[in-house]
Amino acid sequence: MTTSLFSSNGSKRLVLVSGRAHPELAAEVAAHLEVDLVPTTAYEFANGEIYTRFAESVRGADAFALQSHCAPVNTWIMEQLLMVDALKRASAKTITVVAPFYGYARQDKKHRGREPISARLMADLFKTAGADRLMSVDLHAAQIQGFFDGPVDHLMAMPILVEYVRTRVDVSNVTVVSPDAGRIRVAEQWAAKLGGGPLAFVHKTRDIRRPNVSVANRVVGDVEGRSCVIVDDLIDTAGTIAEAVRVVLEAGAKDVLAVATHGVLSDPAVERLQACGAREIVVTDTLPIPDEHRFEKLTVLSIAPLIARAVREVFEDGSVTSLFDGNA
Repeated sequence: MTTSLFSSNGSKRLVLVSGRAHPELAAEVAAHLEVDLVPTTAYEFANGEIYTRFAESVRGADAFALQSHCAPVNTWIMEQLLMVDALKRASAKTITVVAPFYGYARQDKKHRGREPISARLMADLFKTAGADRLMSVDLHAAQIQGFFDGPVDHLMAMPILVEYVRTRVDVSNVTVVSPDAGRIRVAEQWAAKLGGGPLAFVHKTRDIRRPNVSVANRVVGDVEGRSCVIVDDLIDTAGTIAEAVRVVLEAGAKDVLAVATHGVLSDPAVERLQACGAREIVVTDTLPIPDEHRFEKLTVLSIAPLIARAVREVFEDGSVTSLFDGNA
């Protein structure tokens, strides 16, 4: 293969570059696009500063810079910013930031005075660095699309997740559960795709002064004797999901699947998920999941085919929307 993909009339050239955060995903996306990643040199100096350089010309190319913002988040964000700057100074024609997991997305509004809106700052940083376009999967809040001054492709992992979940439950006896009232809309979409079964949600309280801490109080909806699918955008320390599984099982659910797009899995997530009582935990590989965070009940689905198809649609001036609703 070659590091370039040309359009049907030969007038455009696609190149895919990747940082060091999630090389497995980058390689898989490249394989689906049938291109090689542009050879890249990247390392840290003794004081922690990052250096990056591309070994081949990207002049005049439509460049896609792939990096998922896993731990250490700030390091990989900075590396992606430097990649974008390098592409700009190397005369790439267009630059698309591909961030399967968008760092700081949970800080999308002010809860109290004198707080930053960090998700907006992220968008400003990428724009200032030289990005023309942003692509991400299942943003924590859809409003983040409006933070970036340019096109944003908001991809949804739901088709991949739903296709798998349908093979794991009896759709005639399934209830979709939102882990909190704020994600009811997403749960409605899931319920529609799983045969129109009933909805439920977990009533919980959260202290905004204590990150990653919430208390699930009770479940509202019909779950007794039913297979329940709890859906969320991410699992970080797994406090929310584990508590939701507990209250749903206590309410009489037959069994529970917990499904999320992003498996952040910060400690003590693995211990909580193993002990929570869920029959299966399903995530995608938007973030790297090391072997020590994998366990018997964890299923990891590949997001690479979706990202590759979206990249190809953008490159060929097609419709990203058509990937999800069938309409251009």
